[in-house]
Amino acid sequence: MKIHEYQAKELLKNFGVTVPRGIVARTPEEAEKAARELGTEVVVVKAQIHAGGRGKAGGVKLAKSPEEAREIASQMLGMRLVTHQTGPEGREVKTLLIEEGLPIDREFYLGITLDRQQGRNVFMASAAGGMDIEEVAAKMPEKILKETINPSVGFRPFQARKLAFGLGIPNDLINQAVNFMLKLYEAYEKMDASLVEINPFLLTKDNRLIALDAKINFDDNALFRHKEYLELRDFNEEEPLETEASKYDLNYIKLDGDIGCMVNGAGLAMATMDIIKLHGGEPANFLDVGGGASQERVEQAFRILLADKNVKAVLINIFGGIVRTDMVARGVVEAAKRLDVKIPVVVRLEGTNVEEGNRIIAESGLNFIVANSMSDAAQKVVNAAKGIAAV
Repeated sequence: MKIHEYQAKELLKNFGVTVPRGIVARTPEEAEKAARELGTEVVVVKAQIHAGGRGKAGGVKLAKSPEEAREIASQMLGMRLVTHQTGPEGREVKTLLIEEGLPIDREFYLGITLDRQQGRNVFMASAAGGMDIEEVAAKMPEKILKETINPSVGFRPFQARKLAFGLGIPNDLINQAVNFMLKLYEAYEKMDASLVEINPFLLTKDNRLIALDAKINFDDNALFRHKEYLELRDFNEEEPLETEASKYDLNYIKLDGDIGCMVNGAGLAMATMDIIKLHGGEPANFLDVGGGASQERVEQAFRILLADKNVKAVLINIFGGIVRTDMVARGVVEAAKRLDVKIPVVVRLEGTNVEEGNRIIAESGLNFIVANSMSDAAQKVVNAAKGIAAV
């Protein structure tokens, strides 16, 4: 689960992480009032969306007076901000963060996430702050410093000190930097975050170290321990079909293609998308109904697939290990009848009760296209999406 910058900063403050003074505004009038209250010569007006690259897209601007803050806010609120992370459709700006302007000396990057190859958390730091970290990693990987964290002892002061020296933090601020990093890691651990990023991590001209920006993603599997964080979720920033899928414990990710994929299991989902691409098609989504899918969940999954207007054909690829293929077949047939499906549906079933599942599909009276293998299913659904009749 992602949250906004202003929410992330409020949470980090609770752990003693230093952040700028800021006030949330949702109208131009509130932006002007916030600028007056902050009382600095310059304030920063920042669009709040779940995407990086806001500054390059015009979502971060300086205002030298409360009146200018109001004017900028009136232009920014309601605009669709398009960045490299939003896609061409962009995100509508509904909330702003008005922050005090700070005297910038140097900008750094700090980040904490899980290194899946090592199975351990890693603390990253870079002197190339203020840039997209993906760009730094691609073009200047040597500029990213990393400290792998032993889970039995946690992030140690000597590791923070090593990163601080590696960044070139002035000697008289090393202890301040170490304290900042230790508090940041404490926040990451106690919040069960999957990602914490500070970009930029700011050194001011008056020798303060501050989180000028903040990004926090939570581990969805740990949210049962932090139900208070659920209130921070902004459904306006999420893909509506992904939100709908989460209500039924379905794993759904919208993609850019035109072939809907219903599978059971993440591994089969990846293999299905790969083989669709191998045959010249493009997946429209990743939809995993899970190992213990009920008939109701299969019906809901099918409904969500068909709600995507970009989908021109659907591939249902089920391997019945835990889940029974006859149960899946009944769910698909019932959903197809209720939803009056107009697009081609290719079905490939294998595993538990497959004979019964295939019988249900064959006797449904519906115009399903039956496939005998992964490759056969992929070829048929790619042809169907292109309007080529099944042979």
